[in-house]
Amino acid sequence: MIVDVAVPVGSYYLFKGAFGMSTFAALAWSSVAPAVRTVWGAVGERKVNGLAAVILCVNAVSLLLSFVSGDPRLMLAKDSGVSSVIGIAVLASVVLGRPMMTAGFKPFLVQGDPAREAAWERLAGGSAAFRRAERAFSVVWGVVLLAECVVRIVGAYTLPVDTMVWLGSVILIGSMALAFVVSRVVAAEPMARLLCAEVKAAEEAAKAGVVVAA
Repeated sequence: MIVDVAVPVGSYYLFKGAFGMSTFAALAWSSVAPAVRTVWGAVGERKVNGLAAVILCVNAVSLLLSFVSGDPRLMLAKDSGVSSVIGIAVLASVVLGRPMMTAGFKPFLVQGDPAREAAWERLAGGSAAFRRAERAFSVVWGVVLLAECVVRIVGAYTLPVDTMVWLGSVILIGSMALAFVVSRVVAAEPMARLLCAEVKAAEEAAKAGVVVAA
């Protein structure tokens, strides 16, 4: 999530705010990381990195929309487009049975441990509770991102422009914090407990001489 979402989105605001770049330039430079990730995944790993590809597509569309000028409220509302597209993509991935956010939080739970990796695969293939929590993680992020988009669009057309310039960032940060907290409680922590229990069960089975199916 840090590489696929936080870096490109954060760098956009950094280039635009701190370095005073134009919207076009900020979008172009912030597209470098997701572009590299997408190409590397497609060429080197023979698979498409979902989050990186979504961010890249959003930035490409935003580059085209950046030529739209004249209405400052429209420009403020356009900034929320990233959240809406990501939110819709995340929810769609849940419906399709391939929760997009799994790639973002799996490394934190597995921690590069082969035993945890094997336990993850067993739970993903045979535990309804584990799969339900996995889907819940993505659902929380998708819903929060869509809600953040709606709030920012409403604010863009109802509040003073000067207010929304700084309030938009506050809403974004608050939404991210909310998603982190809720997804951790309803999904990440239950999955971590199931994962630890599965690893422990596998270790006990190994000591007893029982082979655990991978």
